[in-house]
Amino acid sequence: MSSIFGKSLSFPPRVGADGRFVWSSGEDNVRESIAVILRTEPGERVGLPDFGAGLARFLFEPNTVATHTRMQDAIRRALDRWERRIQVEAIDVAAHPGDPETAVATITYRLVATAALERISLSIPLSST
Repeated sequence: MSSIFGKSLSFPPRVGADGRFVWSSGEDNVRESIAVILRTEPGERVGLPDFGAGLARFLFEPNTVATHTRMQDAIRRALDRWERRIQVEAIDVAAHPGDPETAVATITYRLVATAALERISLSIPLSST
């Protein structure tokens, strides 16, 4: 089943016990791709200057519903554009319960090829401390 999702180097890149690069495939490859999209800033990727979600622009923004709504929009636009293997079902951004300077984005999505429902969460710092 993993061949329908593709295969690429794992993220973050790492070397396995055999001394070779570890490859990612299947649902893991999709999850890693989502993480790459969300952690990449536009302009970081040579040849694809628009790639990424641009979440670092929220650094020093207040951890409020208004900021969370803007983050949700940035996440949805980036995933709709850059990850065609999924259909985003829901994006929830909320303050981290234990860290007032961090937001947590939870993305619920459906794999297009299998209709399986998946979820990924990502912490987004709103302060450099």
